[in-house]
Amino acid sequence: MESKKLAAEKATESIADGMIIGLGTGSTAYYAIQKIGQRVQEGLAIQAIATSKQSEELAVSLGIPLIAASDIDYIDITIDGADEVDSRWNLIKGGGGALLREKIVASASKQLIIVVDESKVVAELGRFPLPVEIITFGFEITMRKLEKLGCQPILRQAGVKPYVTDNGNYIADCHIGSIPNAEELHSALQLIPGVVDNGLFIGMASQVIVGYMNGTAKQLEK
Repeated sequence: MESKKLAAEKATESIADGMIIGLGTGSTAYYAIQKIGQRVQEGLAIQAIATSKQSEELAVSLGIPLIAASDIDYIDITIDGADEVDSRWNLIKGGGGALLREKIVASASKQLIIVVDESKVVAELGRFPLPVEIITFGFEITMRKLEKLGCQPILRQAGVKPYVTDNGNYIADCHIGSIPNAEELHSALQLIPGVVDNGLFIGMASQVIVGYMNGTAKQLEK
């Protein structure tokens, strides 16, 4: 956890007065939001947009001013985590269940800074199950189509019921093992009716900061 915190705090150094900031979701983003809140208390003048209800509640509790998506044309910097990142900075995201909002915010961002600990850096994506957000209607049909693609989808659960995203959808965690061509898989997934979006973030990261167990944080080379 200390390596995540170190990397997340380093990522916030790029934030300056007047910026609109995207707040990611998950354990790494939590540390970034905490640091941003501290800087706001010290006088940093920014506005932020959150990628989940969880992050929104945390931002409010820290006094970070929030702005609605309808009121912006772009976001200066978004700081978020990832479940995996490869050498080309392609990502798997969505372990925290917010992949759709995270992707919408990332796509509107001039800079997407990804913060991870060293365990998330991989040679090839796919060891972490790929989250795919699907609508609830006919989800069984959608799951069967995912199977035909070579995925092994498992419907994410929250206790005894299916996990429901902030958008009212389900998540199918697809166990693939290896994704040699992330772009091709992304395109194939998006052609399946019932798929809202998937956790492959292709060519979206502008910077990756890695926290190491030895107490250092460095930018990953592409």
